[in-house]
Amino acid sequence: MADCCAVKETPAVPPTATICPGCGSRSKQVDILTVKSLVRQLPFGMVKGHYYFCDTPGCDVVYFPFEAEGPTFRRGDLLVRVGAKETADPIPVCYCFGVTRQAIWDEIQQIGQSAFGERIKAEVKAGNCACEVKNPSGKCCLGNVTRAVQQGYAALQAQGR
Repeated sequence: MADCCAVKETPAVPPTATICPGCGSRSKQVDILTVKSLVRQLPFGMVKGHYYFCDTPGCDVVYFPFEAEGPTFRRGDLLVRVGAKETADPIPVCYCFGVTRQAIWDEIQQIGQSAFGERIKAEVKAGNCACEVKNPSGKCCLGNVTRAVQQGYAALQAQGR
């Protein structure tokens, strides 16, 4: 009878966002598949847990666990450069199709506009992307592409062209 009234603990549901231990900024949850796909060398016995992605440019932390006992992964632990954290070219913008910020800006300089966004949208629609295993954020890159295009237009306007 005592068991029926006992308070039962529910498993901890990780929040969709939490604070990065490296810089204190808000970081979003990322699928463990993304972490396993992009970390250069996973430790033996790595706990299958919940991870977060920090995209703050000045922070070296890329992935960190919800559970304190899991490993934290830094920029040097990844197989790819983390575009959100890079300041020097080539800065990856789209991992599935190898598009860099410089390629977008070069296209804008040459012809006054960029069609990278439209080309990538067509590839996504055709099912040719794999953002969940190629992009460190685990998310679609189209927002990053749009930002890079806008920055390229701003740079072009600043030149008076």
